Amino acid sequence: MPIARAAGSRPAITARGPISEAVCALLTAPPHQAPERPEVGERVAEMAAAVSDPLGDDDLHLALYVCLELHYRGFEWADDAWEWDPTVVAITASLSSRFLAEVEKEVGTLAVDPSRVGELLFDLEAADEGPSLSRFIETDAGLDQFREFVAHRSLYQLKEADPHSWAIPRLTGPAKSALLEVQADEYGGGRPERIHSALFAKTMRALGMEDRENAYLDRVPGVTIATVNLMSALGIARARRGAIVGHLAMFEMTSAQPNRRYANGLRRLGFGADATDFYDEHVEADAVHENIAAYDLAGGLARQEPELAEDIVFGARALLHLEARFARHLLDSWEAEQTSLLRRP
Repeated sequence: MPIARAAGSRPAITARGPISEAVCALLTAPPHQAPERPEVGERVAEMAAAVSDPLGDDDLHLALYVCLELHYRGFEWADDAWEWDPTVVAITASLSSRFLAEVEKEVGTLAVDPSRVGELLFDLEAADEGPSLSRFIETDAGLDQFREFVAHRSLYQLKEADPHSWAIPRLTGPAKSALLEVQADEYGGGRPERIHSALFAKTMRALGMEDRENAYLDRVPGVTIATVNLMSALGIARARRGAIVGHLAMFEMTSAQPNRRYANGLRRLGFGADATDFYDEHVEADAVHENIAAYDLAGGLARQEPELAEDIVFGARALLHLEARFARHLLDSWEAEQTSLLRRP
């Protein structure tokens, strides 16, 4: 199904079940006119507990994404006062707890030597056997499939670096310096036109797509939203600072080669620098970042706070696990000659 920019279109959020319906109904009301908030929170918690696939459920992940998005730039239709409303905080906690508990169950535990966290992350990267979405996109994907891929990624890439930046005030010393070194590049090194989210928006425009945040939220399935919810849920929780650091480290370590392939795929399809700039930038930047992220950031934090070592590695393994599910969904859909996106209601 073609994914292109529609003149005058506005992002839409359509509930996908009772959880997201309850959350959206709550947030569209003025906070002072929602007297039954505690009951809504209890109802959402009960429904979340009954979800059979917490790693990919469309309803749960849309609801959680909407709640977490209040901590970024929010929605025009949701009052800013909802961000720290006790009921919304409780809903966010119940949804993220259900989600993260299932991630922890599927990923499992791994004994970690705090002095070898950097080396272990590289071992995990080398051992990863997830399906290669980037290889397919480089050599076989058509334009509509590439646009679908970009629509999926837009939920994160248009806010790139922000979920990991929650860790900045939670770290000190060498680990903090390493994190800032990575993030400075993500934010363009002082050049707003080189902020990575701005480069991704340029790619979207070159592909004829809508470049506003969340423009494709109504089309993206739960298996994709989960990859964004993971980093947001870990990022906003000080207790999970180790996990968000591990997530960022693995994110940087596994970025350069796929981005080279994505750029090659666009060139194969006849696109030029406006479309490939985002991916070409990541090939260069992330090749530098991977050692900083693994040894100075993740390894440095483990040396500073050894009790966080297991959670650092968990964050890295959780990323690999959810990314494999995401890639498998796209590849299976395309193999069946179907769209990987949800059809508009």
